[in-house]
Amino acid sequence: MKVRTLIVDDEPLARGRLSQLLKKESDIELIGECANGREALAAIKKDSPDLVFLDVQMPDLDGFAVVEGMRGEKLPAIIFVTAHDKFALKAFEVHAVDYLLKPFDRERFQTALRRALDRLKQKQATDLSTQLSALLADVKPEAKFVDRIPVKTAGRVVFVKVDDLDWIEGADNYVSLHVGSASHLVRETMTSFSARLSPEKFARISRSAIVNIERIKELQPLFHGEYVVLLRDGTKLTLSRNYRDKLDQILGKAS
Repeated sequence: MKVRTLIVDDEPLARGRLSQLLKKESDIELIGECANGREALAAIKKDSPDLVFLDVQMPDLDGFAVVEGMRGEKLPAIIFVTAHDKFALKAFEVHAVDYLLKPFDRERFQTALRRALDRLKQKQATDLSTQLSALLADVKPEAKFVDRIPVKTAGRVVFVKVDDLDWIEGADNYVSLHVGSASHLVRETMTSFSARLSPEKFARISRSAIVNIERIKELQPLFHGEYVVLLRDGTKLTLSRNYRDKLDQILGKAS
């Protein structure tokens, strides 16, 4: 059975180079190419590739954000591709997650590919997940979460305390901050806004909703692994099955 492989890189020439090399490998089935992190997450969730060549430096969602977004999903083997991130290279080596340093030759490509294929043959899925989690812990800078959010309104700038937020609603490139009966619109994506919030206090429960864990009154199971999240003010939200991993985060906070 061939290894279903995905290429993720924002540079067309880099994608083309990898595509040429992979098409010469008899045990590889190239299932697609992605030009950015968002395309990559969608393709990984839709097609469940066995192996991903993942660029580190990409606009909007970089390679680390893509890995973060795969939490709770079946993890593929990943070969990171990078141009100059020496700190990341050290982490890759420590955690035995392979990488390609641009520009790379065919011999280095073959070495990385063989390692990934050997790992897949050994079916070390749990080991892969552990290594990627350890990698993220090493390469991601220590989180500094915000206490207040500046909001422009009627020519003024109002500072909203993060602890006062009930939940956050996403729509395209904006988020709506719900505080009691009031709401404030901020120009920012859900992904970037979520990164500013402490996971000890907030959980993203769907593509369009982040909830303050302290505001949750109860969880009501629905069909297909989804839940109704009932807040103390009566607001009803849905925890979608793609975010089931957040249940442990919520229940752990409640215990």
